[in-house]
Amino acid sequence: MERSEQERSAEATGVRSVRRALDILGLLSEDRPTVTLREIVDATGLAKTTAVRLVQTLEQCGLLWDTPAGYTAGPGLWRWAHLAHTSWELPRETRKLMRELAEEQRETVNLFMLRGEHRVCVAQQESPQALRHVVGVGDELPLWAGASSKILLGTAPDSLLHRIAQGSPYGELHARQLRVWADTAAEHGFAVSRGERDEGLTAVAVPVLGRSGAVVAALSLSGPSHRFPEETVQRFAGALQEVARRMSDQGFAHPLSPTM
Repeated sequence: MERSEQERSAEATGVRSVRRALDILGLLSEDRPTVTLREIVDATGLAKTTAVRLVQTLEQCGLLWDTPAGYTAGPGLWRWAHLAHTSWELPRETRKLMRELAEEQRETVNLFMLRGEHRVCVAQQESPQALRHVVGVGDELPLWAGASSKILLGTAPDSLLHRIAQGSPYGELHARQLRVWADTAAEHGFAVSRGERDEGLTAVAVPVLGRSGAVVAALSLSGPSHRFPEETVQRFAGALQEVARRMSDQGFAHPLSPTM
């Protein structure tokens, strides 16, 4: 049955309230572990009465905690964070392979998976060197550039490439370049990016296969470009391919994997 205008309006209001509450929680970060009511109002543009009502609801649900310095993450978020950590953490054997790879090659190891029009870092092992590249686990990065993107887009439909290109700095015509990159990566078995997203950064990536034999993740080494001459890139590619093969043989699985 067709819903009434009143029901549709109530649903829209509910969705808007949820988004506003999430906007408030999104203000918290490692750099800003607490936030005041004034900062919430200024950052969100909400009326003070609306902000107070949402904050009180978040407190009641245990998602915010009132302290003398302001509002901070509540115990409810800790429970959810623990659940997310448990659910998303890779098998011990996979983490061990990444740790050994970072120690041997002395560059940062990242594992990316496809999520919509982004790639998500699901695991990382930092380089032991002082000057290194770091991406936070859980960070979503664009697909319009980067070695891992070239791997993950290997079988992407044209419609996805066009959406990614439209959101890139290069416009819709960039879809052609994405296809060329993806095809080249599939042909060579690895991909390289040099300063495509961050100046002075180079990355090498290879595919990780799931149980069905399809590409489910991209394993990469990344760091300052001056440490990635061509002969080193070839060595990195070989080391990555060996580790990726061992991951695949172990039966790589993750909540983002389409084979799950």
